Amino acid sequence: MLRTELARHLDELLAPSRVRDYCPNGLQVEGSESVTHLVTGVTASLALIERALAAGADAILVHHGYFWKNEDPRIVGLRRRRIATLIAHDINLFAYHLPLDVHPELGNNAQLGLRLGWTRDGWCGDQDLVALGAVPEAQTAREVATAVGVALGRTPLFLGDPDRTVRRVAWCTGGAQGYFQDAIDAGVDLYLTGEVSEQHLHLAEESGVGFIAAGHHATERFGVQAVGAHLATRFGLRHTFIDVPNPV
Repeated sequence: MLRTELARHLDELLAPSRVRDYCPNGLQVEGSESVTHLVTGVTASLALIERALAAGADAILVHHGYFWKNEDPRIVGLRRRRIATLIAHDINLFAYHLPLDVHPELGNNAQLGLRLGWTRDGWCGDQDLVALGAVPEAQTAREVATAVGVALGRTPLFLGDPDRTVRRVAWCTGGAQGYFQDAIDAGVDLYLTGEVSEQHLHLAEESGVGFIAAGHHATERFGVQAVGAHLATRFGLRHTFIDVPNPV
């Protein structure tokens, strides 16, 4: 399909104008006019670009792209190397940050909830970034944390009372530890995100609400895969998800 058609469909699908973000969403680096093989990944690192190049991709779709707010805007050093590699090989780079988190079906939060078997029934937090819902049946926080580890393939960090009964949950993928208080105010028993900060130990202990930090990268692998699968089905594109593991 044409690059312009793909860009138009992604903008219509993910609706970046509906959220306030910290980076430009959509086509960030222009490559070949025609797209037949799309690689998806979490972050547009040099490692991902080189693996996409080796796979013969002419477009890459990521969650974490370039040109972040308050970042040095110059194309020098490592940024130059990444962008130069894309341009030299005519590879398009598409990036969607918050729009990919909040999409109600294909987004990171929606897809993570599906993999965990959690039922979503609402949203909270700034711009409704935090999903609210319930576990399939009442479990202890320890059991929930164990199930999260199995689903994500890594042992999460748990803060709080492991024996607390969990029914209501809130979750937001990535670095969303700042929404822990919003989750507490929403009346949940446990909050899951990717990262954690020092103060969240005390907040978990004093509020009684459990906190799981399951990994920024680990929790944000699923949205791009869902969008890639959608594009493959809709337009007949070849789609390959490339995971570049990151312990953070």
